[in-house]
Amino acid sequence: MSYEIQKTEAEWRAQLSPEEYHVLREAGTERPFVGEYTDTKTVGVYSCRACGAELFSSETKFDSHCGWPSYYAPLAEDRVEYIEDTSLGMRRVEVRCARCGGHLGHVFEGEGYGTPTDQRYCINSISLTLKPSE
Repeated sequence: MSYEIQKTEAEWRAQLSPEEYHVLREAGTERPFVGEYTDTKTVGVYSCRACGAELFSSETKFDSHCGWPSYYAPLAEDRVEYIEDTSLGMRRVEVRCARCGGHLGHVFEGEGYGTPTDQRYCINSISLTLKPSE
């Protein structure tokens, strides 16, 4: 996949902390219930920590109690890309930033949350930066 923002791995390592690099560039996962945005109620927009692309709104954030921030939809479908992930012996759908390819988390469907889309975008806090509304 070709992305608008392209950097070498050395450039990404220089820009991101080791933890950010592990999640955003190596599709890692932060531990549950430790992320900066897991329980925040701040109104604003969540952007990709690697490239600044606006991805999610606090309006679609909900309490899933899963240990990671959860959203029921991205700001727009063209902001994220979806990749089938079978790495753990099951089918999951990975969510990446469509601008730089940074790993954000996964999206799940049909879990019974009372959301308009019946989806849960389970996103690593470390993949995001929150810009509070003014």
